[in-house]
Amino acid sequence: MPGRTVHIIGVPLDLGGGRRGVDMGPSAMRIAGIGDRLASAGAVVVDRGDLSAPIPETQTPRDEHKKYIREIAKVCQKLYDLTLKSLDEGALPLVLGGDHSLGAGSVGAAWKWAKQTSARPIGLLWIDAHGDMNTPATSLSGNVHGMPLAALLGREPAELARIGGAAPKVLPDHTVLIGVRNLDEREKVAVRDSGVHVFTMKDIDRQGIASIAEQAVALAGRGTAGIHVSFDMDVCDPSIAPGVGTPVKGGLDYREAHTLMEIVADGRLLTSLDMVEVNPTLDVRNATAQLGAELVLSALGMKIL
Repeated sequence: MPGRTVHIIGVPLDLGGGRRGVDMGPSAMRIAGIGDRLASAGAVVVDRGDLSAPIPETQTPRDEHKKYIREIAKVCQKLYDLTLKSLDEGALPLVLGGDHSLGAGSVGAAWKWAKQTSARPIGLLWIDAHGDMNTPATSLSGNVHGMPLAALLGREPAELARIGGAAPKVLPDHTVLIGVRNLDEREKVAVRDSGVHVFTMKDIDRQGIASIAEQAVALAGRGTAGIHVSFDMDVCDPSIAPGVGTPVKGGLDYREAHTLMEIVADGRLLTSLDMVEVNPTLDVRNATAQLGAELVLSALGMKIL
């Protein structure tokens, strides 16, 4: 980490079902001292502030199959542009959010950067309790925060898939889903048919987090320009991360979450990082934001010894 330049980008995006509070997620992470902690660890930190994002109550969902898609796509396009600029400047973009739909912008930028600089694909670790592979045709709620990985892997929703150019942005062989434990029935079919590598919580229970993390980094890193990590805080158990919009029991415990991020750091392939779904209105004494800040430090190389 010493000497590495990190650009912090806040994305107060919360149009996935109107869960107010996620829009303050970037602020909560800053209150947790993420910038100061990174600087103390030797990183060169540039805080690029927050992107402007609409408030759900002031918008009209329009299409019930992909609610607020125009507004979400506009924010993701802004994030794409800013993330790509940071990568082009040699920095590691750290995106703080906000619901997980922002991944369409940040991962898209990592894909474009990899294509331009090395002509190789980007590897992706999508760390989440949910699959985020619904489409407008399969989603039961129409909430776009359940669709970003589908957009990155394919063509729907089109408004997200076309950000930055061609689709798909990531390939199944280089995409790893970790910590999944809550999938819609139709989404289960989509995940199985997608060809991505999937490690559920059952796999983690059986094999141990260290083995899973090492396999995941190897799969995402083989033949790629690096690895983008998109970490949804609801992958952690609600006992340690209560401040998320869609908590699911049986998630990663404290040491499992840190071990996963420490092994990401050991791989030295991290190009960019999302830390999303920090909802301070549901949190307890900012515990989720504090944990998120600590996990960022682990991913960027903070060591026990």
